[in-house]
Amino acid sequence: MEIRVGRAGQMGHDGQAGQMTVHYVEHGTGRPVLVLHGAGVDHREPEACFEPLLDGASGLRRIYPDLPGMGRTTAPGTLRSADDVLDTLLAFADEVTGGTPYLLVGHSAGAYFAQAMAARRPAEVAGLALVCPLLPGSREVPEHRVVAGPGGLGDEVFRSYFVIQTPEMLERYERYVAPAAALVDESALERIGEQWTLAPVRAPAYANPTLIVAGRMDSTVGYAAAADLVDHYPHATLAVADDAGHALPHEQPELLRALLVEWLARVERSG
Repeated sequence: MEIRVGRAGQMGHDGQAGQMTVHYVEHGTGRPVLVLHGAGVDHREPEACFEPLLDGASGLRRIYPDLPGMGRTTAPGTLRSADDVLDTLLAFADEVTGGTPYLLVGHSAGAYFAQAMAARRPAEVAGLALVCPLLPGSREVPEHRVVAGPGGLGDEVFRSYFVIQTPEMLERYERYVAPAAALVDESALERIGEQWTLAPVRAPAYANPTLIVAGRMDSTVGYAAAADLVDHYPHATLAVADDAGHALPHEQPELLRALLVEWLARVERSG
């Protein structure tokens, strides 16, 4: 693995995943926690949202990769489906964790991949957290509406993403979300998106501590499909937050912090 200094104040890394190089940043030491971002952004969004929530927990090495085709991780032509991306992420996890059981957090499309990673490698994933997960069969998706703030702020993407549209949320969007747009390989994401459905895994339900968090006002994926997951995971905590949309990690940080603390405690008790 090649390691090199990234931007000021943190380490930027390039880890091998098969024939690919995956860029990531990390903080802290201890048990690895992989945090996977959604589509159209890069590691900066989950780093901004989850790092303040996980920083206070001792003994955690927080790892934020750029998914293929986003940020500084390229997506070569050999990546032609979601299953190819999944294989890349599994190889990256093997490399960066050195075989140590790790925790897995995913937001949006990152949660879609995190769910599949845990299903494929349940013995290696000590805990799973799915936040506003993108899932097949999304249903009952509400219409987008603003629940707080004056409205009319920012660009169209901001206004369609956040339901809390305050100057503070706009500043977060402009700092941690919008800059990633210039780094997105749109042709690669379009190519992968043509085979977006992951192959089913025939295995027992993932039985380690699980957290499922959804926004009641999520006009991107809704909350109904996420709520259905509570019956799929035998050790899941489910929370559906009012006044939160797909940008829930930005909009409801204190609630998410409390849920993550409870999840981490269950992981610790489970050994």
